[in-house]
Amino acid sequence: MKRYVVSLGGNALGNNAEEQKELLKKVAKPIVSLIKQGNEIIIVHGNGPQVGMINLAFTEAQSVPDMPFPECGAMSQGYIGFHIQNAIDNELKAQGVKRDVVTLVSQVVVDKDDPLFQSPSKPIGSFHSEEEAKKIAAEKGYTMKEDAGRGWRRVVASPLPIDIIEKDSILKLVESGHVVICAGGGGIPVIKKEDGTIEGIAAVIDKDYASAKVASLVNADYLTILTAVDNVYINYKKPDERKIERVSVEEITKLLKGDYFAKGSMYPKVNACYKFLTEKPGKTAIISSLEKAEMAFLEKAGTIIK
Repeated sequence: MKRYVVSLGGNALGNNAEEQKELLKKVAKPIVSLIKQGNEIIIVHGNGPQVGMINLAFTEAQSVPDMPFPECGAMSQGYIGFHIQNAIDNELKAQGVKRDVVTLVSQVVVDKDDPLFQSPSKPIGSFHSEEEAKKIAAEKGYTMKEDAGRGWRRVVASPLPIDIIEKDSILKLVESGHVVICAGGGGIPVIKKEDGTIEGIAAVIDKDYASAKVASLVNADYLTILTAVDNVYINYKKPDERKIERVSVEEITKLLKGDYFAKGSMYPKVNACYKFLTEKPGKTAIISSLEKAEMAFLEKAGTIIK
């Protein structure tokens, strides 16, 4: 029996609820195959497009007040978690397997003094003209930035995860045989105050770093990041592009020091694997596509880092 943390990209889950449900039917099959083999499964998912849609809905609604960003994250954990639960539940029943699946709304601790708070970079919500963006910034105190020539958007910080408030619950649920969905969208970012209480903060935690933190805290055997491409590539879409299939932690360390991976896409995935493997030597990290998930779980597809 092995313990897997499976990370699903938010951009790979479709553009709307119906599309997401259809895609998750395909994702459920290889996950149920792992379950049938007696393995323990913890699922973390992204929520970038989804939390942006939720935030936008409240921002543009005329009859309801704006919803704080941590609450939007919690909403996304609920409905994406429901879809993942539903897809796995149905596939378990179809294959005659009895196993409970649960979504745990998860709070992830970040450092209020993390320097990343000083340089918000994660775009959310809709596009605006420069004039509109300045007006919104003045009225609501948002940080607005130009986004790749497409217009201006609100940006929030993306601090690193330190701890997970519900880590003991996650572990107990897994050890009692549950499939656990947790830290959705990287988790709801919270900070610890001087009096010991916690409160939400407007930020988006990278779900790959959150997945690595979950994998480390539960002592997983495998961290598997499922995304839109089959493998990690050095110099992706450049003339000297090279696919990586099997690589050591030592080699990944060298590559991360170079400018080989796109900062906004593959770099955090590779770096998350590196963080997990340096905290838990002897474990395995895999990056592959949703389509090749079943083979990736068997170490027969994707980029294998160990």
